[in-house]
Amino acid sequence: MEWLSRFLSPTLDEKLVKILEPGAPKPIERLETMQKCKEMFFTGVSFIPVLPFLSDSYENLDEMIKTARDYGADYVFVGGLTLFGKGQADSKTLYYRFLEKHYPELLPKYKNLYKISFALPEEYQKELERKAIKICKKYGIKHRIS
Repeated sequence: MEWLSRFLSPTLDEKLVKILEPGAPKPIERLETMQKCKEMFFTGVSFIPVLPFLSDSYENLDEMIKTARDYGADYVFVGGLTLFGKGQADSKTLYYRFLEKHYPELLPKYKNLYKISFALPEEYQKELERKAIKICKKYGIKHRIS
């Protein structure tokens, strides 16, 4: 899933990261780099894309945000997965292939969630933001860059 490696890690789960981001630095290595930058800059973490049914649980978000805070992040930005296109090399097709191979039981859920759209339903996005805000408040970290 090389197309996904352009994003920051969607999870701290190294098994899932190896599949989604082959060859990319481990999530903890990225956090360690951010921690070094913290000495000179305002730093933060963008957990994008958060993957429905794989990394969007309250527990997973809690772990990601707490870990970012522990590594000195000033903010955490959480965003959902967008899936564009209908061609052979577009993100929706490639991601659905990934699901077929590694999590076939989730494919019907994704097809229902995305239906004909590239974006997650508004209610899903609002709930993801509510979770992120609640957890950020819990750990005393900003949920936005500002």
